[in-house]
Amino acid sequence: MLQFLLIAIVALPLAVCPVAALAADLGVITGSEKGTYYQFGLNFQALGKPNGITVNVLPSKGSIENIFAVYQKPGVQVGIVQSDVLAFVARVQSDQTLQRIAKKIKMVFPLYNEEVHLLARKGIASFDDLANKRVAIGREGSGTYLTVRLLFKLSEIAPREMVPIDTDEALAELKTGRIDAMFFVAGYPVKLLAEDVTAANDLVLVPITNKDIAEFYPRVVIPANTYAWQPQPVDTVTVKAVLVSFDFRRTDCETVGRFAQVVSNNLDWLTKNGHPKWKSVNLDFPLKGWEQYECVRKYLQKQPSARAASPQKSSELNPVMDAIREMLRE
Repeated sequence: MLQFLLIAIVALPLAVCPVAALAADLGVITGSEKGTYYQFGLNFQALGKPNGITVNVLPSKGSIENIFAVYQKPGVQVGIVQSDVLAFVARVQSDQTLQRIAKKIKMVFPLYNEEVHLLARKGIASFDDLANKRVAIGREGSGTYLTVRLLFKLSEIAPREMVPIDTDEALAELKTGRIDAMFFVAGYPVKLLAEDVTAANDLVLVPITNKDIAEFYPRVVIPANTYAWQPQPVDTVTVKAVLVSFDFRRTDCETVGRFAQVVSNNLDWLTKNGHPKWKSVNLDFPLKGWEQYECVRKYLQKQPSARAASPQKSSELNPVMDAIREMLRE
């Protein structure tokens, strides 16, 4: 089943619109405060305010937490997730909870490519060199965590230990030599690596060119000097960041639709004033296996809205994480 899932994964002054008559609140769940998701959330917030939409930006552990928060957490209408995490949830047929979640999670917009950053001590020259090393793979609940677990499954490279800690802690551990390498899946430039890494740390971005990995994840290049301490271009692989929503009815449907309209109409402003990754955003990118949320299509005048259902939001447990743990044990 894992091979089937992996194939499915790859095959993810302000210029403003007229302010709507009624103000609205929108919660967007993002990622760590030094990651690109959070910076995009702040850009949404800056754009929403003059358009009558108060955007509340919520940090999180990452994609796995975000999917379930959009599904069941009050006050969270949209979230940013990785396309491979979306595909994993959508393709798991053996778990009824994941099937229910997949049916209710809708795409608002595809966003940008998220590059897999592999940061390591000098002496580690390739992904394959991680065999028998101690590697930080991101905290459980993050998209980095799932992506890295899948990279190791695909490549059959076995590190000595996969350490599930968040990126801030991982960088501190890497600087002190307690781990050999760390992963961070995020769109470059990543604030953490730009602000908290210098040439004096003797760390390097390691290329990911393993053939088994490249069969499933698209290849990209992190350009030279993306970070001040990185003089050479680095080959790696990528996933797509995607803005998603619950399949709401009534008020939240209208709020998400209005918000999407504001983003679409002001993409030029976001490109000029937002995170550098906005320059590569294509809101019409055809993300295989995902259709745009009907409430969004209505406001973009692509297709009339139809049906939706009210979310059931109660449990604090995350069955997405539980199901992913079970699948990765196979």
